[in-house]
Amino acid sequence: QVQLVESGGGLVQPGGSLRLSCAASGSIFRFNAMAWYRQAPGNWREFVARITVDGSPTYADSVKGRFTISRDNAKNTLALQMNSLKPEDTAVYYCNSWPMNSRYWGQGTQVTVSS
Repeated sequence: QVQLVESGGGLVQPGGSLRLSCAASGSIFRFNAMAWYRQAPGNWREFVARITVDGSPTYADSVKGRFTISRDNAKNTLALQMNSLKPEDTAVYYCNSWPMNSRYWGQGTQVTVSS
């Protein structure tokens, strides 16, 4: 059974940093590229960053140079280091495979960037 549990969100001022984590159980992590997605109120869920099994990352233009995605294949964990946060980064952040699998969404973690 696949389970994805996101954590690490919170309230941060513009320019601040947060580190998100995703703990994955089941077979989803070992054989798949993994990704972070986010959904702001009133918006569609959007791609943020993804990373292949061997660690090659790709970023959305909106976060390039500010966010860093990483994975620990031994621990089945995915991370997202977010620096220089902006108010427009405010959203619920989710991890999932790439491409996403609609059966496996977790509860997400709320990130709020506000002064």
